[in-house]
Amino acid sequence: MGKEPADGIAMNELNSFTLRRIIKRALEEDIGSGDVTTEAICEPDQMGRAVIRTKEPCVIAGVVVAQLVFEMLDSQIEFTPRVRDGERLSAHQTVAEISGRLRAILMGERTALNFLQRLSGIATMTARYVEAVKDFSVKILDTRKTAPGLRILDKYAVRVGGGQNHRLGLFDGVLIKTNHIRAAGGIAKAAERARRLAPTTLKIEVEVKNLQEFHEALAAGADIIMLDNMSLEEMRQAVQLVKASGRGWGRGPLLEASGGVTLENVREIAATGVDFISVGALTHSVKAIDMHLEVLAP
Repeated sequence: MGKEPADGIAMNELNSFTLRRIIKRALEEDIGSGDVTTEAICEPDQMGRAVIRTKEPCVIAGVVVAQLVFEMLDSQIEFTPRVRDGERLSAHQTVAEISGRLRAILMGERTALNFLQRLSGIATMTARYVEAVKDFSVKILDTRKTAPGLRILDKYAVRVGGGQNHRLGLFDGVLIKTNHIRAAGGIAKAAERARRLAPTTLKIEVEVKNLQEFHEALAAGADIIMLDNMSLEEMRQAVQLVKASGRGWGRGPLLEASGGVTLENVREIAATGVDFISVGALTHSVKAIDMHLEVLAP
């Protein structure tokens, strides 16, 4: 379960200004005008050591985020990772060791753990889906159903778990959904307008709910067709129709299955021959991985 540690592109993304802004906002939310408990108990220059450990098995994600939390509180904090994002950890395994001013360690504890626990939960769940369909050529995708303000991190965690990102937002992909179709007056009209007015470098994806709409999207020249909550038999028929149209085998459209995907049915969906399976549950209802930070005795 899991994959090799996150690649350079992903790590560069996490070192961006956007990440620092996310962490800054999280720290301000938690600390506010000051940590009244820690400031009352710990002297300003009191030094100490702490360790972060898992309480359950997981695919770890967010180590660099946790490190940055502490470093933004105190640039002299020493954060020593003992694992890398993408590694599969057992329960009670050490994630990182921290040394420096205790005030900074205690003030950053909850924020760092919140990021680590959520991102590791996403990576772990994604890895389970990827493992379930490893015998097929299908790719597991995420969706835009992410925690508000945390999309860059949620989608990073999906990649750490071995999945792939669907569009990051409304700006980097054309996805014509049911409400767009109604607004335009039909699939053909919506696709024509998107083809004419959207940036030419973007692929055009159309959401369909039945085979009649599928035929319309196919005729409209969609690059990707999303099969939304369609039955397994309908998905199989859609795959065969693409092949029969002579537009398959690398010339498109690609087919994406979406809606109602679970670990229990994802293999059946993959067996239909679709190219992608998008899973909202990777990010919208993920279970956080249990971890804790423990201050060590002097």
